[in-house]
Amino acid sequence: MPRIVEGWRPGALGFIIGEHGQYYARHWGFGAYFEAKVAAGLAEFTGRMEPSTDRFFLAIDDADQILGSLILDLTDPAEPESEAHLRWFILSDAARGRGLGEQLMSHAMAHCDAHSSACWLTTFAGLDAARALYERHGFSLIREEEAASWGTKVREQLFRRPARR
Repeated sequence: MPRIVEGWRPGALGFIIGEHGQYYARHWGFGAYFEAKVAAGLAEFTGRMEPSTDRFFLAIDDADQILGSLILDLTDPAEPESEAHLRWFILSDAARGRGLGEQLMSHAMAHCDAHSSACWLTTFAGLDAARALYERHGFSLIREEEAASWGTKVREQLFRRPARR
């Protein structure tokens, strides 16, 4: 039975980069620029991660294989309001539709609530299942605009969830 664990594990970075690269290339035509951006951002985060607040949440199967990830970045130097940045949320193809995304989000939002932190994320139009999950967890669309910050032109979206006190 898959479970959610906290903390970095060997292979977690490779899983996150590989799953993002494969999924978004296959379904959205993203290329090497996007995969490199994921890798660079993840390396930067991992180098400055603050264990008391930042979190790796991983979905793990019975054989300790990683099935999914969600990272909360509460110490993002680019975020002046000290809000949590939800990043690198991905599930392997085999893990989709099994409720693991819901479990990862529940753990992450409980952590935000414990820290009285608002949370934000960026995504793009067309990821309807993910958007429904975000909205179920209290996120609202704040801004939407055509952009290519991930190397491919998409309708980028900013979602935010206020702090729960």
